Amino acid sequence: MKKILVCISGASGASLGLKLYNMIPPEYERYLVVSENAKTVLQKEENIFLNEDIAAPPASGSFGIDVTFIVPTSMNTLAKIALGIADNLITRAALVAVKEKKKLILAPREMPFSQIHLKHMYELSKYPNIYIAPPVIGYYNNPKSIKDIEMFLIGKWFDMAGIENNFFKRWE
Repeated sequence: MKKILVCISGASGASLGLKLYNMIPPEYERYLVVSENAKTVLQKEENIFLNEDIAAPPASGSFGIDVTFIVPTSMNTLAKIALGIADNLITRAALVAVKEKKKLILAPREMPFSQIHLKHMYELSKYPNIYIAPPVIGYYNNPKSIKDIEMFLIGKWFDMAGIENNFFKRWE
């Protein structure tokens, strides 16, 4: 069974990260890490680890996470990953994904991006297993609601992870 890790850093957009987590199909083993800021917004669920728990299973490559999502990715978290800083479970799990050459999908949530943010994203994008995928709306599927937009975003992130879905209308 493939293992999927969803990390939520920062409170803004935390609900989108939780929706992504809840939509992972049952054939995957799923885990959730929540930062302190996001924790104030979300309730604890099954297989949730606190960001301070650097000894939790996702901190080790031998645990075997196949795909790691960080949705949303705060600019602080992005910078730490780009610089190789593993000072909490989210950054440690991200760097384990890099080390183990597993998929790491980052959804930066800041706007506009500063030159510093763009530099970090560019440097991380050089790794073939890292996907920089900010929550950018696709208009070709003609979204009518926030839910349509969220389904598009989650569907695109699932596509990157290799998780089959029909969450949005594909380009024709």
